[in-house]
Amino acid sequence: MTAKKSKFLVPALGLGPIVLGSIAAYMYFKGPSGDASGVLESAKIVPDEALMATYITTETQAWAKLDKFGTPEARQLLGKSLEDFNQRMEKDGGISYEKDLKPWVGGVMLAILPPASTQEAQSSAPSRLSSQAAQPNVLMVVGIKDKLAALNFANKLKSQKETPTQEIDYKGEKIIKTRKGRRSTYTAVLNNTYVVFSPKKQPVEYAIDTFQGEPSFATKAGVKQILAKGVKQENTVAQIYVPDYANTVQQLIASNPRTAQIPPQTLAQLKQVKSMVAGVGIDDAGVRMKAIATLDPQLNKFQYQNTSGKIVSRFPGDTIALISGEGINRWWSAMLEQSEDYPEFNQVVNLVRTQLQQFNLDLDQDVFSWMNGEFGIAAIPDSKGLLAQVGFGGAFVFNTSDRQTAEQTLAKLDNIIKQQPVNVAQTKVGGKDVTQWQVPGQGALLFHGWLDQETVFLAIGNSVTEAIASPQDQSLDKSQNFQTITGSLSQPNSGYFYLDMNPTLSLINRFAGRNQPLPPEANAILSSIDGIGMAANSPDKSTSQVEFLLALKNKQ
Repeated sequence: MTAKKSKFLVPALGLGPIVLGSIAAYMYFKGPSGDASGVLESAKIVPDEALMATYITTETQAWAKLDKFGTPEARQLLGKSLEDFNQRMEKDGGISYEKDLKPWVGGVMLAILPPASTQEAQSSAPSRLSSQAAQPNVLMVVGIKDKLAALNFANKLKSQKETPTQEIDYKGEKIIKTRKGRRSTYTAVLNNTYVVFSPKKQPVEYAIDTFQGEPSFATKAGVKQILAKGVKQENTVAQIYVPDYANTVQQLIASNPRTAQIPPQTLAQLKQVKSMVAGVGIDDAGVRMKAIATLDPQLNKFQYQNTSGKIVSRFPGDTIALISGEGINRWWSAMLEQSEDYPEFNQVVNLVRTQLQQFNLDLDQDVFSWMNGEFGIAAIPDSKGLLAQVGFGGAFVFNTSDRQTAEQTLAKLDNIIKQQPVNVAQTKVGGKDVTQWQVPGQGALLFHGWLDQETVFLAIGNSVTEAIASPQDQSLDKSQNFQTITGSLSQPNSGYFYLDMNPTLSLINRFAGRNQPLPPEANAILSSIDGIGMAANSPDKSTSQVEFLLALKNKQ
């Protein structure tokens, strides 16, 4: 691009800290307007050194989905925040997002480039990155979707005298240095199609090099495939691409002097993950995130197994939170195998083994070996006995094909607790034989028993025990809230994380109120959330997928 061709945009599109902050903040508060299809083109401007990149669509229709959610309090809070932000932007720079930026700002790609010191330490090749960089370099690429609107904005900025600018020539392109207080921004316009800018000059120079033919992020080995494939989900508003996961984590940690360096054993664990791509979308249920990791099958020692999900029916419909899955014994074996070179971890495990041996318990055989089926761990409301003031108790339900070992372990635990000032007694709950541990003068605290031939439970709390052992009018899997929050998650999967925000918020306010109540702003935001759901699956040893849903309440 000739200097003459870019002259009409360059002088004022040194957007400066005000405009840079305006784009990021407005997208956070409201969501601007632009195109989600430009990720590959934007990646062609990003240097191939980039560790990771995030692409954010500024398309109005994509972000408009958020308009259907939120309580009046939450909407009022966000509206006030947006209004305050617009007023500050008008005051500091005379800029209106709606009038000045929205008409021309297209999709936004934010790339993280490594600091030179990290790269030079790990590569014999000369680095193009500044040796003065102490932190990772940040580069933003903004698409220009309306050149005339961009020109009008450029003329407006050019007429403002409060922000000094300096013009720098680099390989025939103009870089504009804009200074606001102690902060500087370096900006260049490429072919009147993209604006690139950074708090440092070097990343902008490297973007120009890339634009003129040097290797780009899009041509980096393996990147083009994950850019093109992305994460398939409805109404995607942002995607994150990490083509070399272990190296990215290693370099980001190495660049932070306050963070301990990665031990070789941890780095070996990180190398199990080759690459990762994640997407954030807004759909009728709320805000959804999906992440897909490509794994090294030779290094990956554990593969999640899909579950039937039947364990969920063992919990009552008013369950506050749940974690479910399958094969704790396999998880434990894989963790031991992968942690052989961790002396600190092995020291802790050996200490636990020694402590349990004093009670005639074997950590591997008595505790984990029989946990070979589906399991569920839950928090459940409890308003009776010792937990009445707390408001909830806990339940552990395990399917096992080794009932004999499980019964032996529970018998050993009963014998251990009998040595304390606790009574161990038998009772009936819901027609089932249940063992209870009673604290004299206070009541029963822990219960355990069998729901059927292959299903054992341990419960903390009277009400929790009744809810697990007695027939339920409505089980968790049939509750509307659970179905709303988890029903749209990927099937089949290896289990759920589920959180019902309504009772959770009541508990938070209950405990926070004793010391310091939640701020009204935090309470308003949490009150607009129905719940959280998460599920993971592993189709093969080379792939691991996680889906997360922040279920939001519809507009009231």
